[in-house]
Amino acid sequence: MSEISLPRSTSPRNPRISDASLSVLLPVGLAVFVLVAWQIGAKVSGISPVILPAPSDILASYNGIVGDLAHQSVATGSEAFFAFFLSCFFGLITALVLSSSVILFETFYPNLVVFQIIPKIALAPLFTFWLGIGATSRLSYAVFISFFPVALATMTGLSRADAGALRLCRAAGATRWQTFFHVQIPYSLPYFFSGAKVAATLSIIGIVIGEFISANEGLGYFILRAQSYGQTSKIFAALSVLCGLGLLLYVLPVQGERMLRKWWRGS
Repeated sequence: MSEISLPRSTSPRNPRISDASLSVLLPVGLAVFVLVAWQIGAKVSGISPVILPAPSDILASYNGIVGDLAHQSVATGSEAFFAFFLSCFFGLITALVLSSSVILFETFYPNLVVFQIIPKIALAPLFTFWLGIGATSRLSYAVFISFFPVALATMTGLSRADAGALRLCRAAGATRWQTFFHVQIPYSLPYFFSGAKVAATLSIIGIVIGEFISANEGLGYFILRAQSYGQTSKIFAALSVLCGLGLLLYVLPVQGERMLRKWWRGS
């Protein structure tokens, strides 16, 4: 019987490198396409720059405001980072405490899920009314809206630990606390980082919303000031800085999860 020869694969020798390249090239290519189309559309259509400035107009608006933008981004970024850290800390502690008791979990988890449905942007003026117009109200509001994704995601991970591993722990005579710390917590870490990634975005949103309501510095304040003068290009410039801050904050849980995975595999 003759041997059947399979055709040689035409795929790249290292598909991982190819996938990594595509993961960078595809979004960058799409961004470039959108910017070029935006530039051409804004210039050809004759739309007023006050309504929709072209990317070149936005780039030109950076002249003379770089220092101001840097100052405002430090104000917003420092508060957002602090809010992100607090939301991750309190969310993790809450999830660990509630998941340590079946009664606590069954009592509070459904209420947390229901409370998550409330449009929390409507509660922002209340924080200003309760805590004043300072940084405390903005920080508290940002922590408030960022806290829930971390707590709910971590609690979900703790409740979905591998059933086989839990049975093995019971068969080996492990205590509930040993099972909790050695099985449930490690299993919930991917869920925690998923919630932290959402919290990174919400922290920026919470601080900016607070700056819209009451602030004398920050990118939200900068945007309101530019809007009052009809300086739309400066608004877009501030939005681009906000996107950069959001990406920097988002990198923290991404890199934290990556470092933890490497440490876990090496241990």
